[in-house]
Amino acid sequence: MGTEDGHREWARHWRYPELPGLDLLRAHYVRHTFPRHAHDGYVIAAVTGGIEEVGLPGHVVRAGPGSVVLINPEVPHTARAGAPEGWAYATLYPSSGLIAEVAAEIGLLRGTPGFTADIVADPQASRTITEVHRAAEAGNALAADTLLRGVVARMLTRHAGPLPTRTVRGSGGAEAAAARAVLEERLADPPSLEQLAAELGTSPFALLRAFRDRYGMPPHTWLTDARVRRARRLLDAGTPPAEAAVAVGFTDQPHLNRHFTRIVGVPPGAYRRERALLDGRGARTYKTHSAGPA
Repeated sequence: MGTEDGHREWARHWRYPELPGLDLLRAHYVRHTFPRHAHDGYVIAAVTGGIEEVGLPGHVVRAGPGSVVLINPEVPHTARAGAPEGWAYATLYPSSGLIAEVAAEIGLLRGTPGFTADIVADPQASRTITEVHRAAEAGNALAADTLLRGVVARMLTRHAGPLPTRTVRGSGGAEAAAARAVLEERLADPPSLEQLAAELGTSPFALLRAFRDRYGMPPHTWLTDARVRRARRLLDAGTPPAEAAVAVGFTDQPHLNRHFTRIVGVPPGAYRRERALLDGRGARTYKTHSAGPA
C-alpha cells in the first residue's frame, strides 16, 4: 500500500455510489506515464502538487498546483511527470450524461457542451475538486453532490462552448470510421493493418494516415485503449480480471494488467475491489505496479 508522503506512488480509482455518472481518481505519480489514450467522458483534474505534463493534439501543457486540466471526450492525450517529485492530483471523470445534465440545469448551451480551454489557473476550483473527493471519501453525499455540481457548473460557465468534432477531409474520414467499426466488432481477434485496408478497399498507409487524423492515434494504439475500456466495463459488472483479459483479446491476465495499469492508473484487481466497496467508505490507496516501461 502506498502512502501520501515522499516519492512513493499511490492511487485510488473508484466510484462513490451516491454520485452516479462519475469516476474519481486521486493519486501521486513519479515514474508512471500514461500512454496515448482517450476517455468516453470528460476529464476535470486539479493538480495539487508537483508538475503534470499533458500531451494533447498539437501541444503539451504543464500543470502545477492551483491549475485545472480540462479534456473533452475522445481527445487523445498522454500524461507524465514534469518534475522530479512527480505530480499529485485529484481528478473527476464525469460522464457525458452528467455534463449535459448540469449544462441543462444552468441553461448554458443547446447540444453537447465541450471545454474550450485545456488548462486554467483557478485555485478555487482546484480546491473544490479536492473537496469533492474528501466529501465522497467521508460518505457525505450531500456535500459531495453539491460541490461536484458547483465546480462542473463553474467550468462550463467559464470555459465551455459547442463540443468540437474531429473531421478528416475526403474519403479518409469514412474509411477511418469504418476501420474503427471493424476493430470494435472484432476486438478480440482483429485483422492486420494490411487485411483491414484490403477489406475497406484502400492501402495500409492511406488508412493509417486517415485513422491518425481522425482519432489521434494509430489503429493498434486505439485498439489497446478500446480493449482496456471494454475490460473496465466487464470489471464494473463483476467479471474477474482473468476472464476480462481473454474476453477483450489480451493474451493473458498479466498482459491486461500491464496495459490496464498504464492507461487507468491502477491495476485491474484494485480497480475491481473498489467497485465492490458499495458503501463508498474506506479511503484505501493502492500502490501502482507499472512505473517501468510496458
